[in-house]
Amino acid sequence: MKILVDIGHPAHVHLFKNVAKEMTRKGHEFLFTCREKEFEIELLESNRLFYKTFGKKKTGAFGKLYGLFEFDLKMLKTAFLFKPDLFLSHGSIYAAHASFFLRRPHIALEDTFNFEQVRLYLPFTDHLITADYKHPLSKHPKNISINAYHETAYLHPKRFKPNSEVLKEVGLTENEPFVILRFVSWNATHDYGHEGISLERKREAVQKFSKHAKVFISSEKPLPDEFRQYHLKIAPDKMHDLMSFASLLWAESFTMPAECSVLGTPSIVMHNTMSYYLKEQQEKYNLCYIFSESDIDQQNAINKGIELLQQKNLKIIWRSKRDKMLEQKIDLTEFLIGFIENYPVSAVAYRNIGKHI
Repeated sequence: MKILVDIGHPAHVHLFKNVAKEMTRKGHEFLFTCREKEFEIELLESNRLFYKTFGKKKTGAFGKLYGLFEFDLKMLKTAFLFKPDLFLSHGSIYAAHASFFLRRPHIALEDTFNFEQVRLYLPFTDHLITADYKHPLSKHPKNISINAYHETAYLHPKRFKPNSEVLKEVGLTENEPFVILRFVSWNATHDYGHEGISLERKREAVQKFSKHAKVFISSEKPLPDEFRQYHLKIAPDKMHDLMSFASLLWAESFTMPAECSVLGTPSIVMHNTMSYYLKEQQEKYNLCYIFSESDIDQQNAINKGIELLQQKNLKIIWRSKRDKMLEQKIDLTEFLIGFIENYPVSAVAYRNIGKHI
């Protein structure tokens, strides 16, 4: 079977890498396509995945509109030459459109529910795989619900064992407390109207957290001079190793906090948009804390971070909560391999019986 996987975010490389590696060993053929946004290329190459890049991701309203047509055409041409039996993505507009024209099935995974994007790909998608929690598409006829987070495809203990050697690379000793601050660029379409954490609160967080732990900053955009000393310099494929040993992640985005929940690391998120999977991880498993982008909530998030850093046996407590959560979740990679290899029988079975796994 030939499978084309479209990547829209670095996390999507992680989401599908184990599926591709295991199925390739069985004789299947994979082609990854991407636009260059952050470090997708580095991750694709470090995982030795066969890929084709369509160039830099467009920015601005006009750029994104132009990019829709440009990348649609590049995807269609690439798929025409590759001749995939199936398209796989995390809600890719380009994969959905190409699959429609080539009359090949498109299987999409979804967990962000950005409806500006969903409206452009769902009509051309055959099956939508989502987590088994209440969300706007849970009763959609194309939806198949599973008991998993996307992060269980690559950070489940069956799939990932953290390497403590990464601590030496960033100048840390064993059991030394440290915090990772994650800042984003706010350039994505769904980021319109968001301001994120203010410079004043970033400065306050660094100053106060530094009294309890070493501070590192991971940022999508260049850091001001005053924060350069905290800049986290590490290969993208080693980030999960480092996150696994962190005392706390303090962030203004969703992906890394969700990864921390599966790794057993406390996280604090400041975002005005509601994330269904983080909401469940907070309310059902008490693995993360969610605040808004308001100034008072940013201050509350700093105070919560200090409270966590002062808590005894923090990592032991979080690993225990993580283990209880994983008892109720499946290995997403294993599910996807079975679903794809048995397609379309697998899709018919799940839709006919309405099974939630």
